[in-house]
Parts: sequence; C-alpha cells; structure tokens
Amino acid sequence: MKEGLRQAMAWLHTWTGLIFGWMLFAIFLTGTLSYFNDEISHWMRPEVPVRQVSSEASLTLAQHYLQQHAAGAGRWVISLPSARDPGLSVSWQMPGNEGRRGPREQRQLDPLSGEVLQVRDTRGGDFFYRFHFQLQMPHPWGRWLSTSAAMLMLVALITGIITHKKIFKDFFTFRPRKGQRSWLDGHNAVGVLVLPFHLMITYSSLVIFMYMVMPASILVAYQGDTDGFFSELFPASESPKAQGQPGQLLALAPFVERAREQWGGGQVSLVTVSHPGDIKATVNVMRSSADRVMHEFGSAVAFDGVSGAFLTADPARPAPMVIAGGFYGLHLGHFAGPTLRWLYFICGLAGTAMIGTGLVIWLGKRQLKHARSGVMPFELRLVEVLNIASMSGLLIAVAVFFCANRLLPESLAGRGEWEVNCFFITWGLSLVHALVRRGRAAWIEQLALAAGLFCVVPLLDALSSEQSLRVLLAQGDWTRLGFDLTCLCSGVFLAWAAWKMQRAGQLSGKTPARAVRAPNVASNVEVN
Repeated sequence: MKEGLRQAMAWLHTWTGLIFGWMLFAIFLTGTLSYFNDEISHWMRPEVPVRQVSSEASLTLAQHYLQQHAAGAGRWVISLPSARDPGLSVSWQMPGNEGRRGPREQRQLDPLSGEVLQVRDTRGGDFFYRFHFQLQMPHPWGRWLSTSAAMLMLVALITGIITHKKIFKDFFTFRPRKGQRSWLDGHNAVGVLVLPFHLMITYSSLVIFMYMVMPASILVAYQGDTDGFFSELFPASESPKAQGQPGQLLALAPFVERAREQWGGGQVSLVTVSHPGDIKATVNVMRSSADRVMHEFGSAVAFDGVSGAFLTADPARPAPMVIAGGFYGLHLGHFAGPTLRWLYFICGLAGTAMIGTGLVIWLGKRQLKHARSGVMPFELRLVEVLNIASMSGLLIAVAVFFCANRLLPESLAGRGEWEVNCFFITWGLSLVHALVRRGRAAWIEQLALAAGLFCVVPLLDALSSEQSLRVLLAQGDWTRLGFDLTCLCSGVFLAWAAWKMQRAGQLSGKTPARAVRAPNVASNVEVN
C-alpha cells in the first residue's frame, strides 16, 4: 500500500513538474529578480543620482516645484526617495474640459536641488515584477495561468516530499561527475535546502490570489458583486470636496513627522494632496511596507492642508487582513534588509535551479533509452528544445533586456516598450536556435552567449555613463556598482557552465561505446 502510494506520487510529481516546469522556471527566475526591483530600476535610470538628503527636505523641494508648475491641479502625488530607490518623483493632473481630468504629468526631480531630471523611458525592474504574475498577458488571463502554475507547484512539492523517503539522507549525498545521478543529487539538495522557502512562496502566492482561486464565499456573501467586496475591504478615503475658495497650503514636511507619531514609528512612501489650492486641501501621508512584515494596503493618515488639523487615520486591521497582509509581505519581501533580501534572492535561485534540474533529469533518463539507436522521438526532441529555450534562452533574453537599456536611443518613441520587445524577440530567437542546433551544441552556444552578454553589461554601463567609477564611489552609489558586479559574476558562472558542458561532451566522445551505460538514477524513487 505504501509503495503504491509512493509510486503514484512519483508519477504526479514528475508530470506536474514537466508540464508546467518551463513556465515555473520563468516565473521563479523573474520573481527572484523582483526582490531587487528597486535596485534594477535605479540601474536602468542612471540619470537619477544618489543624494544624502532627508525625506522632509525632499518633500519641501517637491512642494515648491508643484506650487510653481501645478498650482491648479486637482491632486498632487509625491513619491519620496528611500534607501533602495533614491528618486524623487512628482505627478499631477490638471482639470480638463467639461469637468474631466486632463492628462497625467510626471517629473523626476533631483532630491537635493529640486531640478528636473531628464530620465530615459524604461520599464525597469517593474517588468520582471509584472511578468512574474501576469506573464505579459492581458488581465486576468496571465494571473490565472500563473496561479494555476503555483497550485501545481505546491502539488509537486508535496508529492516530492512523499516520494523521497530518504529525503534528508539524500540532502547530504552528492556524487559529482556521475551524469544523471549527479543531476538527481543536485535536485534533491536544492529542494531540501530551501524547502521551507519553497512552501512559503508557493502557498503565499495562492493566498494573494485567493479571491480568484476560491471566490465562492465572496460571490455568495456579496451576491456576485466583487467590486462591493473590494470597496468594503479597501475603503477609499473620502476627502472633503473643493469649495472653490483659495486657501494657503501649509508646509508638507511637518505632516510627515506627525504621521510617524501617529503610527508609533515607520517610513513614509507617498504624500498626496487633494485640492492643493483650495481652502479644503487635504494631505494624506501613506505608510511604506518596508518597516514591518505585514504589507500595508494603503495605510494613510489624513490632515487638513490649510489648518493642519488631524482628520482621519486608518483603523486597526482585523485579524484576517493582518494574516493576509503577513503572507503578502512574506511573499514580496519588501520588509527585508540587504542581508535578508540577498537570502531571498539565493533561495529564489535555488528554487529556479530545482525546477531546471528536474526538467533535465526527466529528459536525460529517457534519452538514455534511445542512446544506442541514435534516433530521438519527436516528443523528446520537443522537450529538449523547450528546455534549452526556457532556461538558457531566458537568461540571454534577460541580459539583452539590460543591454537594450544602454544601447537604445534615449529619444526613441516607446523606448520602454522596445526594451521589452528586445527581450521577447531574443527569447524567440533562442527557440529557433534550439530547433536548428542539436542538444549539447545548443546548450553550449546559448550559455556562452549569455555569459558574454552578462559580462558586457557592466562594460556598457561604464561606456554609456558620464559618471565614472570614482564618481559613483564618491556618491555612495553601491546599487549600480553591485548590479554591475552581480552581472559580471553571473557571466563568469555561465561561462564556467558552458566550459564544463563542452568538456563533458569531449570526454563522452572519447569513451568507448561498450563502456556507455545508463547510470542508476532511481536509487530511492522510480522516475516515471
């Protein structure tokens, strides 16, 4: 009975991992990159300098600029610089014709001088964040597909635990240069090493989209009115309506300190001002999610912008929202400091490697059965092509995305979209290359190309930037320097992987045919 259950779980583990493995690899890799979303965005906007200035001083500069250039706007939005994102941005909307809102204007300001910065159009790290759960698909289809993949990922994790009866013993077992046996040892090791992280990330992603996965209770309680559910869950702050009488807006900086006193500490992410030139001006100070695990769903403190009187503050969250916000915060990792964020990143890479090694193991076991005949069935050839394009091809696309940020003309219309186009065009070309070339040769060539491109990224940064290494060090811009160093290390690692694969191919070519035999892959599990 136990053996039958384990074999059934092995079958389920294998096929759920294969069918959604290529998509899960992309989801995990882009999600891992998203842990440095702000840092990637900063690197892709090199025009934004790093300044040592307080939030209050930056807020004063932003207010001065808006009073000069957007005094008649209906609403101001000021995004303050932080330790991870040094940019100070302001946006507003002027009243349009017939009471409609005009186009939204946005400016990037120097946090120290208040001057307008000419920043290149780019999607930045937000592209990886959005792709992670939307897969560059229209709403809501991308979310449905990624959520379905997460559900099957949870199934694969649970069945993998049930299947491997010697899971902890296998964790301490690694036999290098043993072909498929080494791949299976590596798969077990990375799977067990960060198993709690895998379970947390996968389950929390389902909690985030629980309203999609299990909507029955919402539909019954609100009679199908899902908008009513979200309106009650996240009530919009009701600002006083404009009276049409001019009013003098107070300085915004003191409101930040008062909001912190209201919270008992904390960081500010946004400051919004409704009707800034009216006697009923309202200032909303919104809390950042960077200072505690629970993600803040628009927590804000409101003040009268003319008299300075306290108006409202968000009430204490009920227990279900605290729990949901905790899972949301654990998944996003916004609360994590540099060390913990790197740990998130490494664990994410381990999860990506676990998925990739699983795909390699599935194909390698079946290729051994056809090694003597030299004829590979169509379905195995298809899996081989998808493995190459979904893994090494995706790495090439990521490197090209970074290179495009430095190579595309800054005056190009729709420049940010063209960065994304370069990403997908490159990914598509990697699929064509994998179709044309045979397995090992395609792997080696694509890994070598990815290595070269990642090594080129810091070189392009140095050649295309007016800021020298000395200037970056003087400014303390460790984000850009760390990004370049990470790309260089990634390139070196991929070059080593390409060299190892080429060397293994040369050694196998020298091995006599009679000495080639299938290694013992299934030491404790039958891989179906």
